[in-house]
Amino acid sequence: MATTPSPDSFFSGLVDKLQPPPWVVQEVQRRLVLTLNHVLQQEPEAMARLKRQAGRTVEAQWRVFTVRLQATPAGLLDLAPPEAVPDLTLTVTEDSPFALAQAALRGDKPPVRISGDVQLAAEVQWLVDHVRWDMEEDLSRIVGDAPAHAVGNALRSMADALRKFAGERKQ
Repeated sequence: MATTPSPDSFFSGLVDKLQPPPWVVQEVQRRLVLTLNHVLQQEPEAMARLKRQAGRTVEAQWRVFTVRLQATPAGLLDLAPPEAVPDLTLTVTEDSPFALAQAALRGDKPPVRISGDVQLAAEVQWLVDHVRWDMEEDLSRIVGDAPAHAVGNALRSMADALRKFAGERKQ
């Protein structure tokens, strides 16, 4: 008797088979660094905290995906050189992409295994807890305040509806 695969097993299998070429991985990582630095530049306290960690390396892992980031003397992030040994390793322990998406929609943090420097882990936790991207402000620079506010309200309403849906589905 044949069984129908669940959406979770389908997405998990897809992620396992997904092996982008190295140049795609590098480009995605560079874009990630640019985005993170854009957000960090809006938070002087975050940059000050990262300056104190200059040269320290954090490795983030999920399944086969890994990125190593290094704090710069300017208080920003850069891709760590391949030979850099991570001072802190953060491994997302939830394998299911579907479960991760549901948790993100609910506003929950994913389960993470932490190994390495405790002080650096505390700084990373502070950044996660306190740094937020004000997308509406960035959008207002392009289209103006009123349209950006309208788009922001629409996106917040959609996010609230998705969170409510994800919360109801979990129960």
